[in-house]
Amino acid sequence: MITDKSTITPLKALARLRSQQGDAVAFVQPLGGGELREYTWKQVDEEARKIAAYLQSIGMQKGDHVALVSKNCAEWIITDVAIWMAGGVSVPLYPTLVAETVRQILEHSESKFLFVGKLDDWDIMKAGVPDGVQQIALSLAPADVLKDFPKWPDIIRDTAPLLEVNAPALTDLATIVYTSGTTGMPKGVMHDFEGLSTVGEKMIKLYDLKPDGRMISYLPLSHVAERVAVEIAVLYVGNKIFFAESLDTFGEDIKRAQPTVFFAVPRIWSKFYQKASEALPPKKLNLLLKIPIVNKIIKKKILGAMGLDECRIALSGAAALSPEIIAWFKKLDLEILEGYGMTENLAWSHSTEEGDQQIGWVGTPNDGVECRIGDGGEILVRSVGNLKGYYKQPDKTAEDLTEDGWLHTGDVGEIDGKGRLRITGRVKEIFKTEKGKYVAPAPIENRLSTMPGLELACVIGQGMGQPVALLNLTPEEQERLSKDGEKERFNKELEKLLARVNEELDPHERLTTLIVCKDAWTVENNLITPTLKLKRNEIEKRYGDAIVRWSKTRGVVWEA
Repeated sequence: MITDKSTITPLKALARLRSQQGDAVAFVQPLGGGELREYTWKQVDEEARKIAAYLQSIGMQKGDHVALVSKNCAEWIITDVAIWMAGGVSVPLYPTLVAETVRQILEHSESKFLFVGKLDDWDIMKAGVPDGVQQIALSLAPADVLKDFPKWPDIIRDTAPLLEVNAPALTDLATIVYTSGTTGMPKGVMHDFEGLSTVGEKMIKLYDLKPDGRMISYLPLSHVAERVAVEIAVLYVGNKIFFAESLDTFGEDIKRAQPTVFFAVPRIWSKFYQKASEALPPKKLNLLLKIPIVNKIIKKKILGAMGLDECRIALSGAAALSPEIIAWFKKLDLEILEGYGMTENLAWSHSTEEGDQQIGWVGTPNDGVECRIGDGGEILVRSVGNLKGYYKQPDKTAEDLTEDGWLHTGDVGEIDGKGRLRITGRVKEIFKTEKGKYVAPAPIENRLSTMPGLELACVIGQGMGQPVALLNLTPEEQERLSKDGEKERFNKELEKLLARVNEELDPHERLTTLIVCKDAWTVENNLITPTLKLKRNEIEKRYGDAIVRWSKTRGVVWEA
């Protein structure tokens, strides 16, 4: 890896922030009931040093693996930094995992300590913690955790800060990030300080991040995209981070933050679009935007209702975003820039530059990234953010990472004359119909998911005459359908959607049937990952032979 000689570790970056802007507000944390706590950079550094000292006092040795499970909060980032200060390797866990996966990760990673924080359902997780793992409660942890384990406030009150913090080399292991995994056991992706710091510094330049900027942290910090864009980048630039309190308060949280940079997955952008379209249908919006006096007022009002009227950089990643949604936001003068990356390269691969947006493409390679198309159309990436390997899985490392540093992404795509990349599917997701034609499901699913009321879509068709799509509805739509006449109305809208989408597809891709599933697809029932990606094999397994039966009916089918 080629690293800028000026690169410093996140710990040195924090020390620099404390020295240069120690009294500036770093984090704004909701505590519930409208109460907020502000952390300065001096306080962030001080609390991290105290937690690091405590870890060493209870037996943590240099190189030990320390796990962390919590929803996003200020103490998540402080804990991560403290683990490094004490000489440890951090192992973040998604806050929605079930006990079996918790146990798999903690045992596989050989974690000796576990920080437990803000969680919605600790009861389904706690049985997975192996005996002998020492647990520590963050301030916002569930009541039984606060009752049973050492508590953050007590540690901060009673512990002197660590004076001589660990000074890791750039090549030292910093973290093991377990993939959310659409299939099988999560893999432990190893990243060193060199990767984290290099990508963090380059991200600042890519998006021109400023110390007076604002972000809202709500996507899991346990995922590399949020962790690098929020935690790591902020340590190098010193902008302010606001944390979301809950899903119920997200609208208020984002309006409080007034983010100047906002990153969302397609599902979030789709929800914004759907909700706004219900209040102001696209046809009416188009008419209003043609009136010069009204134009600017309408744009500001719609974006203001979302909390995005101060947004300078709008980003989307994790999956392709519908062209319809991109075009709609562009009418409001908010250009959503798509990016591409994965856990294995710290989400540092491709980005769309302002003014160079080509809908359906994810941009050109980032600084320090090379890209080429390999066998079968697979995208290969050589990046400054590439993993060091999979923890305790040398065979898997050799399979996915070539000796000369090229990462097999598992995605299929193409590169245009300007070097822009288009993702056309996953190597393992593309299926063949009984006619011998290949179908990439993701682009079709994106077209379907733009319809208000639809949460997720899963296109299936391996060995079938034509593909079909399974649909999941939003909770709001489920409730609305209980009213007289609403199901009939929605059914007609689905029939129009089916016709419209099929017009845009090649003959072998066209859907025969839209199947409306009655139960929600959730992390808890193992049908989606913590990053909201479909677990196709589990969905196919769940509905089994019924899919073939439903496919014999053309049009819209409702699961009984």
